[in-house]
Amino acid sequence: MPNSSIKDEKLYNDFRDEGMSKEKAARISNAKANSDMHPSKKGGQASPYEEWSKDDLYDRAKEIGIEGCSQMNKGELIEALRNH
Repeated sequence: MPNSSIKDEKLYNDFRDEGMSKEKAARISNAKANSDMHPSKKGGQASPYEEWSKDDLYDRAKEIGIEGCSQMNKGELIEALRNH
């Protein structure tokens, strides 16, 4: 049974076959299915997390649902974001 939240099932499955997480494969395949978005597999050119403020790291961690981020220091936030 197809997943109704996936907009491009074939692309999603291709990404999963390449080893992407379910979340990342769904996010990219859905974005590519939206004509207003122009995602790439590699992503943008954001500055390294080490250059972000702790508040910005915390906001990003909270945005993507990392638990316990309010108790983390900057280094822990960076590690959690990279491993998410």
